[in-house]
Amino acid sequence: MKFESILFHTRLREAAFESLQAVLPLKPAGLRRIVLVYVIRREEVAFVPYAGFDKKEAERQRAAAEERFAHWAEVVAKSGIDCTWRVELGETNPILIKIAEEEAVDLIVTGRKSRTGFDRVYVGSHILDMVRRSPLPLLMAKYTAPYQLEDGQVETRINSRPFVRPMLATDWSPPSERGLEALIALGPAVEKALVVHVLGRNVTKNADADAIAALEKESRKRLDSACVRLAEAGIQAEALLSSGHAAAEIVHLARVHEASLIVMGRTGKDWFQEYWLGGVSHRVAETAERPVLVIP
Repeated sequence: MKFESILFHTRLREAAFESLQAVLPLKPAGLRRIVLVYVIRREEVAFVPYAGFDKKEAERQRAAAEERFAHWAEVVAKSGIDCTWRVELGETNPILIKIAEEEAVDLIVTGRKSRTGFDRVYVGSHILDMVRRSPLPLLMAKYTAPYQLEDGQVETRINSRPFVRPMLATDWSPPSERGLEALIALGPAVEKALVVHVLGRNVTKNADADAIAALEKESRKRLDSACVRLAEAGIQAEALLSSGHAAAEIVHLARVHEASLIVMGRTGKDWFQEYWLGGVSHRVAETAERPVLVIP
């Protein structure tokens, strides 16, 4: 796996430029090119009473995006990374998938939704739809996010260095194996990695003590094997084994161990159920304060 070319989608909201800057440390990991993308959403310009298509608004959005992107491209170029941009009209997710294919990118980066208050949901519905649909790794940047402290207070924290302490959450599935490959590809940007497996309640609830002990032994063996592979790639890693409700426990472990990024394969052995009801990766993407990298 490689991350040489990135599609960076933005709505040009607050901290969008800072979110872009946060991916530039991938240059030592092979990043060579960034394609900036702004989508003029059809529903915003498609119909005006008695006037039809709002061409003036579409042109205003295009001009604003291109002006901003021209400045961003200059900054990115100073890092030795090529930067181009595209402004398209249409439905966001189909447009992103089309551009990703046309530009032959390795990773799609998109931001969290604009929020008010503290509602424990960190991405919007279109991003969750991308989690389900994207044929490429998808990074939900979450440059800023509200954190609820133990005393109930809320503070906004900055996720400005997402690749320094990534946490791979694995369930041993093929997408999780690709998640390990993605973590290895991030190597030069990583200071230390965490590898975690959660024994889900659905696995342990009817198991006796001997069966649980056997599961724990096998899980630790697999975790140690993953850490060896990371060490061979030059990445220091720590294994973590836990139990509970998988999504909630992954989010909790990321907090406790101060992970900068959660990496996971797109989960769900039953794809129909995964698409319509959402799997563990879907719920982690929705509720984690950290950036989340989902590997299909």
